[in-house]
Amino acid sequence: MAQYRKRRSLRVPITLSVSLMVINITLMVCWIVLLAQLNAWSPLTIGTVAFALMLVGLILYLVFSIKEVRLHHRQANFIDSVTHELKTPIASLKLYLETLQMRAVDNEQRDEFYSVMNSELQRLDHLINQLLEVARLDAIGEQADSEDIELEPLLLDCAKTACAHHKGVAIDVFQFDIESAVIPAKRLLLEMIFVNLMENALKYGAENPSVEVQVHVKDRSRVITRITDNGEGVPVDMRKKIFHMFYRGGSELERKQKGTGIGLYIVRTLVRLLKGKVSVHERVDASGSIFEVELPGKAIPCES
Repeated sequence: MAQYRKRRSLRVPITLSVSLMVINITLMVCWIVLLAQLNAWSPLTIGTVAFALMLVGLILYLVFSIKEVRLHHRQANFIDSVTHELKTPIASLKLYLETLQMRAVDNEQRDEFYSVMNSELQRLDHLINQLLEVARLDAIGEQADSEDIELEPLLLDCAKTACAHHKGVAIDVFQFDIESAVIPAKRLLLEMIFVNLMENALKYGAENPSVEVQVHVKDRSRVITRITDNGEGVPVDMRKKIFHMFYRGGSELERKQKGTGIGLYIVRTLVRLLKGKVSVHERVDASGSIFEVELPGKAIPCES
């Protein structure tokens, strides 16, 4: 159904624009041939320029229409995913609360229920915080003064946070190869960038996820951080799209992984705010993806 709506929505602006372009080009050719035969060079020039401007306008209309339709589909997918992400923990909480109200349970069951309810509340809290972060991305960059942040302890803390959000995933799924470096930034921004990337690596990794985190300093003024997962990888045609707001490949009804399509948008926005760049590459040695973040920074001198 979603694919049918997409084809139907795109067909209208494409058909209309192409039809008008064909008519415009036909009239322009006829205009040029007719006036050329009459040696009416001034009307010929003016008319040709006018037809050319109309053709450019039609092309721009087609481009903007397609972008608008695609944005609409991303927003629809976003609404579907957020609705699902909100309903699932709420339904779970309601079920456990009703169970506790309707019948007596032993202490072991009660503790298990409380643990699950707490986990679902954390899931809700994480989703709401992520939505709020998108709404205040511009303001976040002005909330605190920059400082030299040592990258190694920050990345270790981010890994623990990412694991906490993925129940059952232990910290030992991470392997670190970190060159000592500092980045002049606000700690909150770096935490948001790397927690989102690490969560993404866990979410889209293999059944037994394995994540490698590497850091090295480039040209003494740029710090490169690579986060590598062992998942299926990102297709070439999606490597730029995944950083767009609301973008998630495929239909929400057919999706296997949970999410809202805003985590990587947050990453790209914040990296650009810090005058850096982020990209995704294919692993050469195995299946999976490499997310690379390049930020201004410097190596920490070794103590003699």
